[in-house]
Amino acid sequence: MTVALRLALAASLIFALAGCNKIQSALSPQGAEGAQVATLFWIMTWVSAAILLGVMILAAIAIFGRERWRSPLRGEWIVIGGGIVFPSVLLSALLVAALLMIGAESSSRAGPASVRIAVVGEQWWWRVVYRTPDGRRVESANEIRIPAGERVAFELSAADVIHSLWVPTLAGKLDMIPGRENVLNVIANEPGVSRGQCAEYCGGAHALMSLYVVALERQEFDAWLQREAAPAPAPAADAAAGQKLFFAGGCGACHTIRGTEAAGTIGPDLTHLGGRMSLAAAVLPNDAAAIARWIRDNQHIKPDNKMPPYGMFTEAELKSLANYLAGLK
Repeated sequence: MTVALRLALAASLIFALAGCNKIQSALSPQGAEGAQVATLFWIMTWVSAAILLGVMILAAIAIFGRERWRSPLRGEWIVIGGGIVFPSVLLSALLVAALLMIGAESSSRAGPASVRIAVVGEQWWWRVVYRTPDGRRVESANEIRIPAGERVAFELSAADVIHSLWVPTLAGKLDMIPGRENVLNVIANEPGVSRGQCAEYCGGAHALMSLYVVALERQEFDAWLQREAAPAPAPAADAAAGQKLFFAGGCGACHTIRGTEAAGTIGPDLTHLGGRMSLAAAVLPNDAAAIARWIRDNQHIKPDNKMPPYGMFTEAELKSLANYLAGLK
């Protein structure tokens, strides 16, 4: 076996194993709708395997079998029965089974959503908007937090081109279309973290448009939303210089930090940036070093995003600015 072939096989194995990651696997459902998808997948997989086995047996008979076994395979019945009748009956049965499964699940979980969250797809990030019990609008980005065990409605739309939200462990994908709102109902069975992805090609950085969905116990979710609705904390003494650089660099023209004069809406809301799991739509870890790297090299990390690279900051200034942003929790 050549070195090139070995490398190709190793790469194929790595990519195959990557799909087994439970945090983003449709075969490790963490929600009611995700379980439907997994069940239908296994039904179709085993039916397909049985059909493949049957076809291979018939092919072996046709090639190697005795004449008295091969002669029946020459008749028209094999074409009409195997090529028309059998697929029609089988596909109809699978369709009915899927409709019954979805209908039974929907009936058992009918009722209004306890939480409604607006999710807007943008190139190439996610704008996430919550409403507090008293009606206040709370905006976040690239991460959705939901109460576990409750029906949550994602109100999906798009600001520019067609996107599609897919969180494989929780539900099937649903398109996000400019000028239209689609609603995706999600129920997370238990607290945990799931990873989602834009599933509709939306431009050059499409593959770098991911997010995390974090399911929390209800009390924990309520406490988190209350903290998220609060203004940004005052910077610590060692981060005050970073806040001044934020405004001096014009960052407030594109980003909002509630409690300050920054009120831009072009880019993500940064009020509680430091409390999120990731940076740049799940592309980078969320720490001061990653924030500094993003500010300086964002066009290399996510080409053609709307944020220009800020090469004007010195290393000391960049560190100070990143420390300020990382402290927004």
